[in-house]
This record gives sequence, structure tokens and C-alpha cells, in this order.
Amino acid sequence: MNVLKPNQRATVYTLLERGSTQREIARITGIDRKTVRSYQRRWQAGQSNSPGVATGPDAVGAQIAPPRPPASPPASIPVATSLCEPHRDFIEAQLRLRRNAMAIYQDLVDSQGFAGQYNSVKRFVARLRHKEPEQFDRLSFLPGEEMQVDYGEGAPTLVPGTDRYRKPRLFVATLRYSRASYRCVVWKSSQQVWAELHERAFRHFGGCPQYVVLDNLKEGVIKPDLYEPELNPVFAATLAHYGVVADPARVRDPNRKGTVEHAIGHTQATALKGRRFESIEAQNEFLAHWEKNWAAKRIHGTERRQVQAMFEEERPHLKALPLLGMQYFDEAVRTVCDDSCVRVDHSSYAARPAAIGSKVRVRIFAQRIQIFDLHTGALLRSHPKAERPGTVVLPQDERVFNPSRETRLILRQAGQIGEHAARLCQLLFAIEGRVGQRKLWGIVGLVRRYPARCVDTACAQALEQGIYSYKRVQALTESLFADALNAIEAQAGGDPVAPTTAVLTQQHGLIRDAHEYGDLFAHAAATATTTATATAATTHTTTQGGRA
Repeated sequence: MNVLKPNQRATVYTLLERGSTQREIARITGIDRKTVRSYQRRWQAGQSNSPGVATGPDAVGAQIAPPRPPASPPASIPVATSLCEPHRDFIEAQLRLRRNAMAIYQDLVDSQGFAGQYNSVKRFVARLRHKEPEQFDRLSFLPGEEMQVDYGEGAPTLVPGTDRYRKPRLFVATLRYSRASYRCVVWKSSQQVWAELHERAFRHFGGCPQYVVLDNLKEGVIKPDLYEPELNPVFAATLAHYGVVADPARVRDPNRKGTVEHAIGHTQATALKGRRFESIEAQNEFLAHWEKNWAAKRIHGTERRQVQAMFEEERPHLKALPLLGMQYFDEAVRTVCDDSCVRVDHSSYAARPAAIGSKVRVRIFAQRIQIFDLHTGALLRSHPKAERPGTVVLPQDERVFNPSRETRLILRQAGQIGEHAARLCQLLFAIEGRVGQRKLWGIVGLVRRYPARCVDTACAQALEQGIYSYKRVQALTESLFADALNAIEAQAGGDPVAPTTAVLTQQHGLIRDAHEYGDLFAHAAATATTTATATAATTHTTTQGGRA
């Protein structure tokens, strides 16, 4: 409270005795209304420094100020009432509609005959709008029950191969019971990186919680939903492998994972503030050192216990880790071709019992291929991954041999090439079925680069040799085409087999003598000189005429 001079205190006490309001006293004296309120409380309470004669700075004020009133204010002092009080119900109804003070004031003037000013309405609305501070319940969790995860920004780190610094992404996973955390920085994030970071956190803690609370970022949640959120498949498979359930927080509700939010802020403000690192590995090494020597040994402000001690208490309650780590994969949607296979990396894999023309989900691991039903998610087939492109992983008893419209189209085009090409294509289809149609398309496509006669002859030779292969037909066609070109050049007098160095011909009936070419060049030069001189003279005459 500001200390007023004796004469100012006397003025305030006099105005209070006359029943003036705080606002009127502040306007008359120029004293801040808060100070007036404080002195009004003292005046009403009847407090005094001494019952005797005042001395010191208060002596003058004691001589001027009137006697102190009794402890309770007299009943005759009027209480100021707002002009908006008769319209309280109307104003409260408008506030429930979320209307502002200006709109309410305009309606009061138009429909209620309000005679006051806008400031009266604004002050009255401000009192009605007064809200209690928002309160949050403090939640308690069992050991090993919940883990919260989120991304933040790390410290500036040197970008490899450049001389500039950039902030990587800071991943923090915090156990809710003990507040123990795992911290790691990465340059880029993706669905697989997000899943790998969770796996590292599980390995760091030596066990898995019951569920993990995450934000609705795209690496973890494809489609946010309060009841059935859609997780990205790699992240969902990783959590299923470790027996953990995902619990995405409600959209725009960061307080649900306030523990990890606080952990990120603590890391940025304490561990990484003002630091720079020369590599991402150096920053991760520093974070591990800081977590072990400082963050884990701190006394938590709410629990009043050491974080490491609480983690040792929580560790036995974490679920055991599986023996094998997560095997990551790429996922894609494929259409089952008419040979009952799906194409993955230029290889064919059997997809039965999926119907021809239906769509399936394919998971591509490092060593195997899995095919799932698109709607039910049931596993249909599993195959070892082919080592070479073009491999067909299809049992003989599952091959389809009845011709389709595509088969008839290929055989018709083969018949247009020649008799032998048609016969070879029919034999290939009879041996391999629809899965061999790719070879048939290759044989038919040779006519785009080579004559049909060469292709048909190559098919005839392949039939004689008993080698029914597109590669064999292609090699024979190239050989026949090269022989045909050599024969054409041989008929023209050339020697395509042993080419010789070109020799310039000096004597021929069409070649004139050298002096004739010299006379031609001299005549052309004289003609060009004469033409240039005439052009210059004409230009000069025209210029002179223009000046005249």
C-alpha cells in the first residue's frame, strides 16, 4: 500500500465520512483507487497507531484528521449500486450466449431504456464474467502402468557435410510413476524411426509399461479419433510385439501428457540450453550422461523422492521384454493379377486364397513377404523373399492354365508374327500357365525392334533346340538380325567382318582439278568485294541527300 501524506489521509477520511465511493474519491483526489480501498479498510476497522498523542510524521495528520469512527461502519453510509443491477437477469442471459459488453450495452439502450454509460455495463459484465482459476486433478498411477512420449527440439548440432548448425528432433519417453526418462535426438522422423525410438526406450528401461500415451502426430496416429484412433501399421505392430497398448491423447489436450511435456522443458532449459554439438552422436552421449548423473539423482518436486529410487521401485513391475527385437517392414497395397500372384520388386508371389482382381496388403520384410486380407487383416500367405528379380514363387498345383482374355490377345499377336512364334507361345503357356504370360509379352514385344521374320525364325530355332525361354529367343533374334545386316553389307561390296581404315580417293571422274577450284574461289572473292563497294557508295549518297 502506498503511504499518503497527512493532508491526503485527512481528505480521504473526510470523504469517506461523507459517504463518497472509492471511485469518487479517486477522481477528486487523484489517488489510485487501490490505495483508497486500503485506507477505507483501515478507516472502517478503526485501527490507530497509538491511543495517545501522535508524534513524528503522523502528528500533523492527528491534529487535522477527525476522530476515528467505531469498528463497525455506521448504518447510515450508503452503498453504491450499479445502474445495471435491475437488468442483471438480461445481462446474464446474454453472457450465456457469449455476447460481448458492447452488444449487451446496445441492446439495453434499444430495448430496456438503459440510461447509463457503456463503462458501467463493461464493469458490470467484467464482475459477472469473473471465473475461478482452472483446476486440474492430480492423477496417481501404479508402477509400470503408463509411459508418456513426445517430440521436442534438441540443441544446435552440426549438419554432416556442411558448416551450419540445425536443431534435431528430441524424443523423450517418461515413466509416469517414477518420472525416469529416456532421451534421444534424431535428424529425421518417420513411421519406422518413431517405432524404433519406442523400442530403444523399452530396452533402456529394461521392460515395457502397460500402455503408452502419445500425441496425435502422423508418425504414430494416421487418423485421430476419441474412441478408435487409427495407428500407423509399423508403430502398431511394434507395440503389439512388445505387448503395449497405445492411448493417444485427445486432440488439443496436452495436459493429458503433462509429465513428458515437463520433461522436455526440463531437458531443454537445464541440459541443452546454450550448448552446441559437433555430431548427433555427441549430443546423445551427453544426454545419456546427464540423465544418469543428474536427472535420475534429482529429488522430484512433487513426490519429494529421488527419481532413481522411484525407478528401482517401479522396475520389477514392468513387463518382460521379448527375446527377439521387432522386425521392421514396408507395407503396400497390391492387386492380385490374373495368375493369382502379386508383384513385389519385379517378382511374383502366390496370393491364394485371395481372389483374382482383389486388393491385398503386403508386408515386405528383409527376408520374407507376408500377404494379408485388406479388410479383415487375416494373414493369407507368407513366402521367403526372392533373391533375384523375376522369380516366381508359386506352387505348380496353384498355377492357372485356362486362358484369359489377355492370353488370347497375346496368342493372336504371336500368330501375326508367324507360325513358329504362335506355336512357341502356346507351348510356354501350356507349361507355365498364366504366370508365364510375362514371357509371352516379351516374345511378342521383340517385333518392335526387329523384323517379324527374324523373330519367327528365332522361335523356330528355339523349338528345335527344346529351349522354351524368352531370353533364348531374344538372343537368337539378335544373332539373326546381325547376320542379316552383315549379308546386306557384303552384297554392297563392304567387308563388315574385318573393317579396314578408310582411304581418301584422289582420282575420280567427278573430282575436278585443284586449279579449277582455285579460280572458282578467286571469282567468288572478287564478286563479294565489288558488291560491298557498291553498297557503301549507295549508303554514302543517301546520307548526303538526307543532310541536304
